[in-house]
Amino acid sequence: DITVYGDGNQTRSFCYYSDLLDGMIRLMNTGDDFTGPVNVGNPNEFTILQLAEKVIRLTGSKSKIILQPLPTDDPMQRQPDISLAKSKLGWEPKVELEEGLMHTIEYFKNIVK
Repeated sequence: DITVYGDGNQTRSFCYYSDLLDGMIRLMNTGDDFTGPVNVGNPNEFTILQLAEKVIRLTGSKSKIILQPLPTDDPMQRQPDISLAKSKLGWEPKVELEEGLMHTIEYFKNIVK
């Protein structure tokens, strides 16, 4: 089963590791005249419930989604502003959530074999 806290409508933005690494490398390669902080992430939001449903669908799992009380300090939204990364680094994420999940699922399938 997959535990989801609250009603699952809180949103998060997921960034695949290759996009993150590309952004960090671009930041390290900037000149000394440019310093951060620079948000590197994916501005596309998904609800936690959408994430859980995608994981179940992509894995072919028979897991059920179990709702638990939302912790009081859990924010309803997390979304980075990547406008500085776009303008100064020429960077934006390329890997969509579903593609990243499929790569991750394949990775773990190969480890478990």
